Amino acid sequence: MTSTIAHSLVHIDGSFCEGGGQLLRNAIALSALLSKSISIPNVRHNRRPPGLRKQHETGINLAAAICAAETEGVHLGSTSVTFKPGKIELPKILTADPGTAGSTTLLLQVSLPCLLFSASPTSPSQLTLRGGTNASQAPQIDYTQHVFLPFMKRHFGVDIALKIMRRGYFPKGGGAVFCSVPPLTEALPPVTLTERGPVQVIRGEARVGGLPFILAERMKNAARATLLAGGVSPNTIRINAVRETQEQAFGSGGGILLLAETDNGCVIGGSSVSTKNKAPEEIGNEAAEELLRNLRHDGCVDEYLQDQIIIFMALAKGRSTVKTGPVTDHTKTAIKISEQLTGATFHLEENLSDFVIISCDGVGYTPSL
Repeated sequence: MTSTIAHSLVHIDGSFCEGGGQLLRNAIALSALLSKSISIPNVRHNRRPPGLRKQHETGINLAAAICAAETEGVHLGSTSVTFKPGKIELPKILTADPGTAGSTTLLLQVSLPCLLFSASPTSPSQLTLRGGTNASQAPQIDYTQHVFLPFMKRHFGVDIALKIMRRGYFPKGGGAVFCSVPPLTEALPPVTLTERGPVQVIRGEARVGGLPFILAERMKNAARATLLAGGVSPNTIRINAVRETQEQAFGSGGGILLLAETDNGCVIGGSSVSTKNKAPEEIGNEAAEELLRNLRHDGCVDEYLQDQIIIFMALAKGRSTVKTGPVTDHTKTAIKISEQLTGATFHLEENLSDFVIISCDGVGYTPSL
């Protein structure tokens, strides 16, 4: 499949299934990459309030800068967006800043697919993303760094460098992340991942910035206790507590990320972000319970990686097959948008034991000259 500039609008219902920002990000990213103009009414229809927030506006504008797009309705509170992409010419050197604690990882989600392919070899694109690095309602930057990007490298051959320049916590934001994205000249390979293998080790970091170190220790100890109560061997648990310096973080906040590594190379995550109304013990418990839940399903990816890889399975050349836990609304939404815009076909094989086999006949996208 090669890209061509299309003039007719593809209409995408923004209220479908998940009906939030993830639908918007996937649609905009594929629109830019495939040069397909789209119209999205009912933007974030299932959120309160609906419509664009500052981080969505910033993400769309970032994608527009990458592909020289014409846009309509890209402003705060808008419930209808039109995106008419031009040609992507790489490399790009860009900065995106919502001016809020809007998630840096969600800015990467909308921009990464647009930067992945080049018709001829070229140097990496460089992104500086500002805002929140560890916030609720989005993957923490640590998850992107230790789960998503290693998966992309191992299974799709995409080696994206990410450096956390400064952490930014809710509600102030102020964080900064640098990404270097080397483009591919060929289609992504398909991924086959159906055997998770036994867990070898559970690593983790409980961290705080601008807060006492003891709070990170309490998160760590609570997570460890919950894992032990869930049947995890104490010999496999290795969680550290970290307090950042003033130079490493803006504002105050914290969180915890746990990673279960298997002998087959799978990494399953569990995480939680500190909030003022939750004790550190509750944060640690939440992360550990999330990890245990994902391990019980016996999937090769956790519930958050599940939807993030859909768009890349659709773009890959050939059949991809991945074993997951129960399919989330985010994944159903990603599948719908990917099928609508790429022409890829997905099949879900659900089982009584809670795991699902997601297979996809990808389109083998390569950029045109």
